[in-house]
Amino acid sequence: MSWSAMFFFNSILLGVGLAMDAFSVSLANGLGEPDMSRRRACLIAGTFAFFQALMPMTGWLCVHTLVERFRAFERFVPWIALVLLLYIGGSILRVGLCGGEADASVGVSAGALLLQGVATSIDALSVGFTIAEYGLAMALVCSLMIAAVTFVICILGLHIGRRMGTRLAGKASILGGVILIAIGLEIFIKAKFF
Repeated sequence: MSWSAMFFFNSILLGVGLAMDAFSVSLANGLGEPDMSRRRACLIAGTFAFFQALMPMTGWLCVHTLVERFRAFERFVPWIALVLLLYIGGSILRVGLCGGEADASVGVSAGALLLQGVATSIDALSVGFTIAEYGLAMALVCSLMIAAVTFVICILGLHIGRRMGTRLAGKASILGGVILIAIGLEIFIKAKFF
């Protein structure tokens, strides 16, 4: 593939498709933290964007170095995403159901944010196969465009979640936990059955 308008258009579309899980998790994070600062929102969106750029490049590197080993690992990707999101979503749901809403408004911890970043972007590893025909520079530009699109979409998700969070006051953690569990199930079912 060459540098063309179609390359940039495809990269943007790829970014939109990959960012949907991160958007949903951002929505849940915004629900749980309605008073989130802009700096914190940028940190959360930046974390998702970082992982959305890292995973396709990791996949690209695997294709160009360890193709057979990565293919064996690929079947575990949906399981990893499912376990991570069930754990995070279940923890948030438990806090909401046990009346710990005040603690949940502090926001997602750094560790949980990293787990969310990995869980929502792990399916992007397989994108490394679709961009394997690109040279290093094109793969890097594509990954950076995916990151930029993810950042914008996650900021939007956080904003919507914060707005809804103030309206949903006592139920934000419950809804956020349910959303994360649903995303984990959706990733798993889509990978296993479609």
